[in-house]
Amino acid sequence: MQLNPYGEYAVLLAASLANDWPSDREGVVARTYEYGMTAVYAPGAPSDLEATRAVIDSWLEVVDAETAAERARLLNRLMAAATAYPRLTDHDGEWHLHYRDDDQRLPQVLRAVIAVGTALHVTTRGMGRLSRCAAGRFPGDPCRNVVVDVTRNGRQRYCSVRCANRDGVRRHRARSALAHPGA
Repeated sequence: MQLNPYGEYAVLLAASLANDWPSDREGVVARTYEYGMTAVYAPGAPSDLEATRAVIDSWLEVVDAETAAERARLLNRLMAAATAYPRLTDHDGEWHLHYRDDDQRLPQVLRAVIAVGTALHVTTRGMGRLSRCAAGRFPGDPCRNVVVDVTRNGRQRYCSVRCANRDGVRRHRARSALAHPGA
C-alpha cells in the first residue's frame, strides 16, 4: 500500500531541477521520469519551459523561507495555486492518487506534485529538512544548491560530499590559524 505518492521523490525532483535546470522542456520531462513520475503530460506549449521555471522559482521561495511560519504560508500559497481535487487513477496499471486534473500541461502537473510532495515532506520529516547547502554560507563559496534532508538522523546540511569536505577543510584551517597566529 502506497500512502505517500508525492513525498520524497517530488521534493528530490524539485531540488534536482533547481540545482541543475534542463535546457528544454524535453529535459524537464526526462527528469520527471528519472525521479519516478509516470505521468503522461498534455501536449506542450512554447511557454511550458518558462512556466515550469516559474514553478521552481516559487518553490525556491519556500526553501529560502526564514521561519517555519513563513515556509508554511508560502507552501500554502503554492498548493492553492495548484487547485485540483485528489482523484484515483490507474493510468500506469496501479491504483494511486493524483493531486491534479488529468489534462494539465507540465507546469501545472509539477506545481501540484511538488507543492503536495513538499508539504508531506516538511510535515512528516520536519520543517527544517529543506534548505540551501551549508557551504554557501561562506564568502567566496558560490554553492546555493538545495538540500532535501531525507536522512534518518535529520542532519544533512550539504548538497554533496565535496561541499562537506570543503567546509571541513575551511573549519580546520580556521582553527589552526587561531591556534597558531602568524604561522
